[in-house]
Amino acid sequence: MSVLAPRRGLSFGEVVARHHAKGDLVVQPRMGFADPGRMTRGLLATRAARAATVGTITIDSYTRVGDHEAARAALAADADLNGYPLVDHDPVTTTALLDGVLTRDFPVQIRHGSADPRRIVRTLLDFGLHATEGGPVSYCLPYSRMPLSAAVDNWRRSCETLAEARGPELEPHLETFGGCMMGQLCPPALLVALSVLEGIFFWRHGIRCLSFSYAQQTHAGQDEEAIAALHALIREYVPHARTHVVIYGYMGVYPRTPGGALALLAESARLAARTGASRLIVKTTAEAHRLPTVAENVTALEHAAEAAGAVPRIGHLGDTGIHAQAKALVDNVLSLDSDLGRALVTAFARGQLDVPFCLHPDNAGRARGRLDANGRLEWQRIGAMPLGDLVDLPADRRMTSGDLLDALRYVERTFDEKYGMPGIETAKLIQGSRT
Repeated sequence: MSVLAPRRGLSFGEVVARHHAKGDLVVQPRMGFADPGRMTRGLLATRAARAATVGTITIDSYTRVGDHEAARAALAADADLNGYPLVDHDPVTTTALLDGVLTRDFPVQIRHGSADPRRIVRTLLDFGLHATEGGPVSYCLPYSRMPLSAAVDNWRRSCETLAEARGPELEPHLETFGGCMMGQLCPPALLVALSVLEGIFFWRHGIRCLSFSYAQQTHAGQDEEAIAALHALIREYVPHARTHVVIYGYMGVYPRTPGGALALLAESARLAARTGASRLIVKTTAEAHRLPTVAENVTALEHAAEAAGAVPRIGHLGDTGIHAQAKALVDNVLSLDSDLGRALVTAFARGQLDVPFCLHPDNAGRARGRLDANGRLEWQRIGAMPLGDLVDLPADRRMTSGDLLDALRYVERTFDEKYGMPGIETAKLIQGSRT
């Protein structure tokens, strides 16, 4: 397929920046359907929602792992894939799909989950798109058995491919997924550090328009401190890039009741608005049960946008050490090697970066997080990470299976018990208090 001319319109980063300047939080679904008609309807519904939105095409699992033969076979059999097989769909079909939904102010981001996104990146550029997400650590360790060194090289090449596509009407955008590692029970300082490190990696390989992720965790006050630290470290380490912060709605075990799910979504929207984030990846009431419908996605987008409205920015925050811990982790990695890719591989090999509960062979697996009595995420063990003088570890560093299950269900239980009663009004959810 020949490379298409850039589609006329604002870049992804510029669209988000313009909404932010007007005080609007951009809300975005994680939407992906194999059927082009359904994908088109989903994007059009997202564009028409009563909210500031951008579009998403989420890639199917076969494409994520590079099994293009299986993707083509599924398309031939009209199988119901869990995303849109961008690389293997008929190019004429995809071109028509995009021509029907893209506008100057409504860009589409490709989301994929791949440790080797080279073909995905080349394909999205072929279709005149310019925005995607992931990272060499965040799309390798949780989702792949690929060696981290290989993922780093794949992502280096992908960044360079994106950067080479820059032109007068096209500014590629790349979002780091580093602030979402494992979804839960990863203390905020490590999430912030990984988000910043992947962003620096992108910058060093030519990307000039970046977004930095952070996944909502278990305690709103702690999240506020973490996001403030993320903003500060972005200003310190990538001051010349066009940047924004994107918050992910809680990625762990989600409330099972509609009331609990809507309340948690509203909380994530208020968190984003309070902390100066520009974009929110939403969750739906179907999250605990199945993939959401288009209508459920639109409901979530509009609910989040309403919840975010008229929320004041936060002022001075308490300091529990998140900024200092995250900066120590970043500075240590940067000191290991002038090549950041090699430095990341070395840091994980030495256990100086160590993601709790991550089973990838290149992760040391000695660190652990836990919830304290107030629902804050803290370090139970730090392994070999250079945090010894910054962290007060608990005397009892054991965790039983029961402790782990209780921690994993903490948010689900809290929101279902508080908001899951029958007949609760949506307006009350939107006005709900901070937890």
